This record gives sequence, C-alpha cells and structure tokens, in this order.
Amino acid sequence: MTSAAGRLAHQQERNRGIGTKQHAVKFQQQDYDTLRCQCVERGCLFEDDCFPAGCKSLGYNELGPYSTKTRGVVWKRPTELCSNPMFINDGATRTDICQGSLGDCWLLAAIASLTLDQRILARVVPPGQSFSEGYAGIFHFQFWQFGEWVDVVVDDRLPTRDGNLLFVHSAEGSEFWSALLEKAYAKVCGCYESLSGGNTIEGFEDFTGGIAEIYTLEKPPSQLFQIIQRALKLGSLLGCSIDITSPYETEAVTNLKLVKGHAYSVTGAEQVYFRGTLVSLVRLRNPWGKVEWTGPWSDGSMEWKYINEEDKSKLNHVAEDGEFWMSYLDFVREFTKLEICNLTPDMLESDDIGHWNYYQFEGMWRVGSTAGGCRNHPATFSSNPQFVVRLDDVDDDPLDGEDGCTFLVGLMQKDGRRQRRLDRDLQTIGFAIYEVPDEYKGRRNVHLGPDVLLRQKAVAMSNTFINTREVCNRFRLPPGEYAIIPSTFYPHKNASFVLRVFSEKQASTSPLEEDIDAETEDQEDLPESDVDPHFKYLFKQIAGRDTEVSVFELVKILNNVVSRRTDIKTDGFSLETGRLIISLMDRDESSMLGLMEFHKLWTKIQKYLEIFRKHDQDNSGTMSSHEMRGAATEAGFHINSTVLQAIVDRYADAHYAIDFDSFVGCLIKVEMLFKMFKALDKAKSGKIDLDLQQWLCLAIY
Repeated sequence: MTSAAGRLAHQQERNRGIGTKQHAVKFQQQDYDTLRCQCVERGCLFEDDCFPAGCKSLGYNELGPYSTKTRGVVWKRPTELCSNPMFINDGATRTDICQGSLGDCWLLAAIASLTLDQRILARVVPPGQSFSEGYAGIFHFQFWQFGEWVDVVVDDRLPTRDGNLLFVHSAEGSEFWSALLEKAYAKVCGCYESLSGGNTIEGFEDFTGGIAEIYTLEKPPSQLFQIIQRALKLGSLLGCSIDITSPYETEAVTNLKLVKGHAYSVTGAEQVYFRGTLVSLVRLRNPWGKVEWTGPWSDGSMEWKYINEEDKSKLNHVAEDGEFWMSYLDFVREFTKLEICNLTPDMLESDDIGHWNYYQFEGMWRVGSTAGGCRNHPATFSSNPQFVVRLDDVDDDPLDGEDGCTFLVGLMQKDGRRQRRLDRDLQTIGFAIYEVPDEYKGRRNVHLGPDVLLRQKAVAMSNTFINTREVCNRFRLPPGEYAIIPSTFYPHKNASFVLRVFSEKQASTSPLEEDIDAETEDQEDLPESDVDPHFKYLFKQIAGRDTEVSVFELVKILNNVVSRRTDIKTDGFSLETGRLIISLMDRDESSMLGLMEFHKLWTKIQKYLEIFRKHDQDNSGTMSSHEMRGAATEAGFHINSTVLQAIVDRYADAHYAIDFDSFVGCLIKVEMLFKMFKALDKAKSGKIDLDLQQWLCLAIY
C-alpha cells in the first residue's frame, strides 16, 4: 500500500513539472543550496551520509569490503591531495578524463563527449562550483534517470591509494570535476562497482536525456558517414567499440594500437583531398588519454604530408592525448559498432537545426496483471501495457524517394545497475507495433484485446528481445495509427520501464487505457409478491424468527451452497466478505438483510457465477488474474491497468489465480467503492475532497 501511495505521489510531482530539465528532482531529498549554506554557517565541510566514504560506496564483490582491490584505500579531499586543487581549470577538456582502475571506460567516453558541447556540459556540471569562494566540501551534478532529471549531491572525499586517485582523474592531477562527476554517477547507481561494464550510449542518454541508436559496422548503411557528420552538427554524442570474442580479449591492444572491448568517443568527421581524391576521416578519442591508432592518418603519419596546409593545421594535432584520426573505411573495418545519442528538443536550443519531436511514458510489468510476455504467449500477450502513436505527416526528404513517417522507439527498463548488488539480472525486453483497426482509430479509452492483437501480424518490431537496459530502433511507416506493445520476452516478469518515441514530424501519442467507470445502477425493485414462493420458504428457514439474515447466517449459507459445487474452487466466504456484502446490500442500515435485499444479492451472485465460469478458460475452478479485466468489464466495471494490479495484489493467490469467493468479494468491494465515490462527487468532477477523519472512516469501512 505504501509503495502504491509512493507511486501516486511521484505521479503528482511529475504532473507539477518536477523531474523536468527546469525542475530537477532532489536525489535522496538532498538540496545542494541548503546543505552548502548549512556547512558554511557552521564552518565545517560536508560529509554525505547517503554515500559515505567507506566500503559500502566502493562495491559489493570485486570492490567489496574483503576484496584485495580495496586494501589500502583512503578517502581524501582534493585539498589533501594537492596544494591548489581546481574544479575546472581553463575549461573542461577531454584530457581531463583519464581512466583509473575501474572498468568504466564506457562512462568516460561519454564524459569526454560532453566536453565537445559546453552547453550540455553545463547542464550536467552546474557552473559556479569551485574549491575557493564558498568552498564547503560539497558539489552537485545533474543526470537524466529513467524519464526524469535528478540533482545529485556529493561530498568531495575521493578514494585514493598511495596518495593517488583510485578511479578517474585528470592528466595534470589538479583538476577534479571529472572525478567528482564519476562519484555522483556512482551514487546514483548505488556504488562505484556498479559502473563496471556498459555501453557508451547509457552515459550519453543519462547526460542528455536523449535516445540512442546502434549501428553494426559490419554492414553499415550507405549514408553512415553523412549520418555521423549530421549527428555531430546536431550536437549528438557518438561512441564506438570493438567487440570481443572471449573475456581474454578484454582491453587487448591490436597491432595498430586499438583496444578491444573498449569504448571510444567519436569527436569529428571531415573530408579532405588526398592526392586529388576526396577522403572521409573520422576522429576518435581513447578515454585512457593515451594508446592511439598507428595506422593511416594517425598522428604524424605520412598521409598528412599530402593534404593542403589549411586542412593540416586544422585537423592534425599531434600529441599523445588519446585522440587521433583514421579513414572512414578503416573505421568501419576495424570497429564493430557505432552508437549515436539523439538529443531531445530542450537540449537543442538553436532554431537553426532540425529537432526531433519527443514523447515519453512510464509503465510497469507486474506479475498477474500486466506482465504478459511477447507474442509467443497468446493467452497473456494482450495484458501488456499499450501505447498509441498517430503519424499524419510524411518526411520532407526521404532518402529512397518513398513517402513515409520516420520515428524512433526506445524501451528502457529501470534501475538495472542499482539491482546488481542484489544479484538481479535485467529482463529480456522488446516491443511490437500493430496497426490500429479502423473501429478503434481516434480512441484512447480502450485496451486492445486478443481479438485484435492476435488476428493480425505486427507491422514492425524491435530488432531483438535482449537483456539490456534499452532497446531502440528506427522505423519508417505509412501515415496511420499504430499501437506499440512493450513486453518482456517471457510472461510473469516484474519490471518498470520508460517508453520513448522520437518522431521527425509532429505526432500524437498516448497510453491506450480504459477509462475507469462502472454501471452501478441499482437493480430494479421487484414486488415481494413476485418472489418465488420456494425462495421465500428457504429464506424463512435461514433467517429464523426475526426474518433477517445476519452476517454470520449469510456466510454460513453461502459456504453451504458453494461447498456443494464441483465446478468452482473456493476457500469459503469470510466474515470480512460477508460484512462487505451486507454493507452494499443493506438499505435500512440494520446490518442485516431482509427478504428483498437477500433476493437481490442472490440474483447478483448468480450473475457473478455465470461470468466466473465463462472466464475460467481452463475449467480449473479458478480464474487467471489476467482474465480479471475481461470479467470485471462483463460485470459492469471498467478498470485500467493500475486498478487491475491493485485487485491482483489484494485478491489473487500465490499462483495468481482468483477463486470464486475472492471474485465475488472483489466485485462487491469495487461496486461499493464506485457508489461511495459517486455519492461524494456531487459535482461529477471526478474528484472528491476528504479530511483525515473522513478518509480513515471510509477506508476502514
């Protein structure tokens, strides 16, 4: 219940704009300005209790408390490491980022790319921080995390060994913005060890809120060099790497000094005339700050002698700084994949370049309700969350001359790195895209069922289902309306996700979800004279002399009836369910049921029994929780995925099955809640106001 309340509170914050670029979330409720002022007033240096200078912040396994790799580690402030520490000295540059003993070259390659755009850098590294004026041992950084921007506070105690920084450091040793940035990111991910291993695109996305594409260089698209140039001009972040075939190849250096299994930044793409022929060149940077390509177009190679002096002076910077040029042909031959992070419109403030249109949704897969698995599982597939995108306008300049609408779909699962400490793996995720049938076009208050999704093929799909943080693909489809179905590969897997859509032209997107509503009109009153005489006789036998049925008598008769049936399973009606029934059906507030009230109840239970048996597809005597949405709809209650999940949490058993007494108890409770809400919502606004006493009384009731 508290987690559900937390999700509701979080959604309310998002509705108020908290988590946007303009109003970042205070990570772990720590406010930088407040904490800094407190330290200045007290004359002390900040110590971060949320990410302490100790073993827990280093790691859990290879960097755990008993690991040899953490022996001799001492946490020191920059003021203890050098006489004149600088946060940023003469601008942040790529040479400020040298890798330490942590396997996070993917992150450092992304940080290096940040320095190419000072505007993006200032977004991640807020300006005005230093070790001089107002220094209090506290710094802050901002990251995009699963759909929202967070402001992360850290103290400046850094892990060292023998007086040297253990992890990322600057080449000069006196500049500390990159080391503190790494620490802040480690805090977000849980610890330093959680940063080991990854793709550069993850860092790209968390520094920009952008969406990333991956290109396999074994078969690159024909226009890839032009795509690289345009991406760099748009301020996109680019990274590349060489895949390894075994763990022994990790960070192995080739004959031409390229490092396998290592993340490089792509920092430039130019064309020059070499002996009368136009040659395409790509500039890369090794985040180690050293070990450079020694093939054609490397620093000082003979190729530079045969280009004009203007190009040579502009491009050929010779230094052992980890940055180098190589031909585009060698690039696609030597490297395995290229990663491009496309930026959101709010990160591209210039009107001189084109912008993507950006749409974002959060969702959950939950066992028993919305974790339906992929199309291979037809019984549950339609239970997955659903989103619709409407594409009206075709691209301006299609490369192949055919009209179509280009858009990117990115599906990202949350908190993978933080869960490493708990030994939890990422789920295998992907998505399918279906054309919305004509009868549902323009509607958003529907949830497409198996009758729609299973009778047609997907018009597009993610390239693969894979256990990675994000799956992203580019599509071009004819104008129309399409349903995106994100899922895990197997059903019954819990995870939270963010679904993002980037479109070249303006699009219309929204969740596909039923409106919450109910047909709660009271049953038509039947004259007592029309009640079957045999029913009257049975009622008198049950009720006794007072001619009313108490909760104890009600539970006894209900259990007596259902215990004789072989087509349904039940643990028996409880007193709690009996009291709910009487609360709903008791009109004269006697806390008992008279003849006509009992007759209405009996009619209702017969109706619910018919619905229950219809939706018990396997004749097991129970209903799968995935079938609860359809059963509730037939009973007159339209519920969305959030309400369905609450029902599953409350009424399903350990195997996510719902027996008959739970089914009846659920529908009685839902009907009572609808009636209570509508009675209080006099203005029919869809909202009610309650004070604490009213809330407690209604909740207990």
